[in-house]
Amino acid sequence: MPTPHISAAQGDIAETVLLPGDPYRAKWAAETFLDNPRLVNEVRGMLGYTGTYKGNPVTIHGSGMGMPSLSIYANELITEYGAKTLIRIGSCGAMQKSINVRDVIIGMSATTLSTPSRGIFKEINFAPCADYGLLEKAVTAARAKGTPTHVGNIYSADVFYDERPDLNEIMIRHGILGVEMEAAELYNLAARHGCRALAVLTVSDHLITHEALPSSERESSFGDMVEIALQAAFA
Repeated sequence: MPTPHISAAQGDIAETVLLPGDPYRAKWAAETFLDNPRLVNEVRGMLGYTGTYKGNPVTIHGSGMGMPSLSIYANELITEYGAKTLIRIGSCGAMQKSINVRDVIIGMSATTLSTPSRGIFKEINFAPCADYGLLEKAVTAARAKGTPTHVGNIYSADVFYDERPDLNEIMIRHGILGVEMEAAELYNLAARHGCRALAVLTVSDHLITHEALPSSERESSFGDMVEIALQAAFA
């Protein structure tokens, strides 16, 4: 049955789902990397496509910006459509000098101030982390491609316009690789429902050097990230 936010019929969503935040990035990735992609959802403009990658069914579905939006789509994909493997593909800001724009960051774990799951965990500081099998395969795929890749802790922020520069300083001091806005809650939901999750991120800007990838170059630079995610899912 369709959900309040996804109109796909049963069977239209694959067990493996890639989740870019931007619905138009979902369209681009599906048309670029999948065979025979077809539109399966466009409720509220949140585009989802299902096709195949090397014969394997794959859905690429937008998740929106921020953990509350990601939580809606991931919950419905898991509980109503049977998604088992969910990989976030998105952009992030680098937080270490050794990382360059266009590099890939793979999130082993995700630090955060708050997530939509905070009310469930109550006083527990749950540490959301990636599925190791996916992570290992993603690292192998990245190395095989020769893509500069960094693996470790990322920061899932719950605001975009952050007025707490002291928090960034603390994250940098403690080795956080990059900042984005969704992975921690994805990891929480995967743990809760017995699914596999991973975040594979392309560095689009740098919080220390202030270098930024022009919007015109973002799609071409994101190709490695999508291929790494697909190879991790099906290696």
